[in-house]
Amino acid sequence: MKYFFVISVMFIFNVVALAQKPRARDLGIPFSGETGNFNAITDVKGVEVGYSTIISGSGENSVGNGPVRTGVTAIFPRGKAKKFSPVYANWYSLNGNGEMTGTTWVTESGFLETPIMITNTNSVGVVRDAVLKWYVDTDWYSGEDWWYTYPVVAETYDGFLNDIYGFHVKEKHVLEAIDKASSGKIAEGNVGGGTGMMCLGFKGGTGTASRTIKIKDSIYTVGVIVQSNFGAKRNLSIAGVPVGQALKDTLNYKYNGPPKSRRQEGDGSIIVIVATDLPLLPHQLKRIAQRVPLGIGIVGGRGSNGSGDIFLAFSTANENAFKRDDMATVTMYPNDQLTPVFEATVQAVEEAIINAMVAAETMEGINGNTAYALPHDLVMEILKKYNRVD
Repeated sequence: MKYFFVISVMFIFNVVALAQKPRARDLGIPFSGETGNFNAITDVKGVEVGYSTIISGSGENSVGNGPVRTGVTAIFPRGKAKKFSPVYANWYSLNGNGEMTGTTWVTESGFLETPIMITNTNSVGVVRDAVLKWYVDTDWYSGEDWWYTYPVVAETYDGFLNDIYGFHVKEKHVLEAIDKASSGKIAEGNVGGGTGMMCLGFKGGTGTASRTIKIKDSIYTVGVIVQSNFGAKRNLSIAGVPVGQALKDTLNYKYNGPPKSRRQEGDGSIIVIVATDLPLLPHQLKRIAQRVPLGIGIVGGRGSNGSGDIFLAFSTANENAFKRDDMATVTMYPNDQLTPVFEATVQAVEEAIINAMVAAETMEGINGNTAYALPHDLVMEILKKYNRVD
């Protein structure tokens, strides 16, 4: 019991400290492009992010009792205070071995009408139901007698570290993530839905990054958040360097008692949410979402058969575009000028994934299964060897 108490206290400390931990740029890893103030999705004005992180127990897995290594992430495009304020959006899947609810209506209508929630594979249903109840309890539709809604809930699989069939995500955790949603600096690594995730041979999780684009006299922002749980170590590339090959015999996942699975090396998933304040229409946001795989590929993703690689992009511009009865006048950014936006998206996705890995800490889960943190010092030594850093 004393041991568990120490773990719990340290966990609380670490969650608070995560936002202050070194990020990829702090280590000296080079990236292209200019970032926003926080180098986060929250650099897009109005966007808020919140987490519920659930960590308890250790040792042999007992279904329903743990160990538990999971959580929930909440993303509000215009913040909680705006309530029902749809944004133009669209989505894309590189490989569809995963789930993101509500996307058929996003494509059909062109609007994202709800917050975005991300959790583990087996908790999509409870998160969706909890969000629906939250809509009712908070009058999300601001007095409207609205008869349907489709919450957007995405997932990745954390069952190698988490008692995923114990169904530990509850309504209270969804409400906690929603309640904690805020702007500004946000935590990365073993937090929220990314708590129990693994990536490219090391511990993965939640990561974020942003890019700014100057167009004439205006500055626009592209922000990204990822729940990163994909890829084989042999493919890991950082700053163009084959880091995974150099570390192939270092800190490999430890499986003492993995669940029965047909999982192959490289299987997993990644959810990517892209936000921007550029005035883009739904068909243009589809084009943005289609560029996400380029950033994933740079760091070593291959879209494995067993991977759920699902992406959604939204624009906070054209705030008054959604109308039920009246005509709307909207602004559209020209297609001929989209290439810098594509580049910003690719750059931010690349950095967000590496940020997730840099922030993630070694985690022991069910049956002693362990995913090790990316070894910062070794990575920097490898980058020096390849003359990518001084």
